Amino acid sequence: MRNFSYLRATSTAEAAQAAQQAGAMLLAGGTTLLDLAKCGVGEPDTVIDITHLSGMSGITVTADGATIGALARMSEVADHKDILAAFPAVSESLSLAASAQLRNMATVGGNLLQRTRCSYFRDPGAFPACNKRNPGSGCSAIGGVTRNHAVLGTSEACIASYPGDLAVALVAFDAVVETDSRKVDIDDFFLVPGDTPNKETVLQRGEIITAITIPASPAARNSTYLKVRDRQSYEFAAASAAVGLELEADGRTVRDVRVAIGGVATKPWRARAVEQALIGKALTPEALEKASRLAMEGAADHGGNHYKIELAPRVIVRAIQKMGGLA
Repeated sequence: MRNFSYLRATSTAEAAQAAQQAGAMLLAGGTTLLDLAKCGVGEPDTVIDITHLSGMSGITVTADGATIGALARMSEVADHKDILAAFPAVSESLSLAASAQLRNMATVGGNLLQRTRCSYFRDPGAFPACNKRNPGSGCSAIGGVTRNHAVLGTSEACIASYPGDLAVALVAFDAVVETDSRKVDIDDFFLVPGDTPNKETVLQRGEIITAITIPASPAARNSTYLKVRDRQSYEFAAASAAVGLELEADGRTVRDVRVAIGGVATKPWRARAVEQALIGKALTPEALEKASRLAMEGAADHGGNHYKIELAPRVIVRAIQKMGGLA
């Protein structure tokens, strides 16, 4: 067992200052931290408990949008009646994640920062080469078993997929991550691996997520999160899609559409090419089929994950059909 010190922070400023120390890790819901500690990836010297900080667990929804405190529990957000009404895709993404027990413990801030489920990353004893854990050591996944790995946003240094569901929905609807020092568009918050896969977000050492804001829109109100996986519960996505749709008065022409996909990329992936191909067009099966293929532009498989290149467009089509009344 690794010894570590414990600090129960009394303010965000105290937590941020303590978190600047090398080897410090924040404790919120604890589900990710405990998981990483068990597999030998997370080895904190100091655990900083932020669970009791005030003003970081509220959920507020107005006509302009939603503000969700970083310490709000996943289950609380998923079941919030105003989130269900204004952002159904956000609620569904949370309800389809993890187990009921974990959703009751895990926070939305911690959910955004969860680490990849790449088995090579999570087994340092058997696979010491991992650029996320040990920059410059190599990527054991390349040439290995890759069924659950990414086909978009990959590099020669890393092909690990981002595992979360909530972030996919938030990316679709232009959410903003608020920290103790700034605001960041969520699509810019997550980083593709490039040559530095150990850097997964733009957060600096000691910077703490305090809230997430989501602007209201007709597309967000008419939205869904579709998740395809190997089993119906407690499983990560093989491919998923967060979709929002607004039609013109004729009920056929697309005024606005939002599409983000998960399970297939190294970060939550906004499919802007799909959106651009559909806006202003009649929502027909042919148009959907053609546009959905654009989501896979630049995709590169590593054998076992080739199926995702075919699966992801189908998930997009199904989700948009559901929202457009075509399913």
